[in-house]
Amino acid sequence: MSQFQIGDIVETIDDVIKGVVDSINGEEITIVSDDGFSLDFMAKELVYISNEIHVSNSEIAEIKKEKELPKRKKANVVRVKERTAPKMEVDLHINQLVKNPKQIGKFEMLNLQLDTAKRQLDFAISKRIQKIVFIHGVGEGVLKEELGYLFRKYDNVKFYDADYQKYGLGATEVYIFQNF
Repeated sequence: MSQFQIGDIVETIDDVIKGVVDSINGEEITIVSDDGFSLDFMAKELVYISNEIHVSNSEIAEIKKEKELPKRKKANVVRVKERTAPKMEVDLHINQLVKNPKQIGKFEMLNLQLDTAKRQLDFAISKRIQKIVFIHGVGEGVLKEELGYLFRKYDNVKFYDADYQKYGLGATEVYIFQNF
């Protein structure tokens, strides 16, 4: 005779199936899974799951102590005006990204630069940085065009040429709209 009783909550050993014992026929046990399916298993394939949660008095005392601790006061956050907020700059010149740029082809260079730009843009979005400047240089304009294609994939991004006096024609500034 098996150690299970009708109504016990059991789980299978080899699968992620949980259910209630419906019937017992020797060592063969029929369970009704959480999804409502009747399934047959051998008793050795099942494990009894207890419904009870055991909490000791010492655990309760620890939780009470934690709740009684004074909460930290939030520091006053000084918001910097947008025009004086520091911008994040990402230099995409290939010599800034790899040690020996002559060892890789142009296609690999472009992919590396675009992957870096995407990674940095995603980082800025996750850290809620509003402005980021990608320094791409002038060149033939291929990287600038590909960056524009990348930025158009984002709904919360606006991009335009960066400050001419500081970067010349070789940089693009991205403004990220934050959903507060």
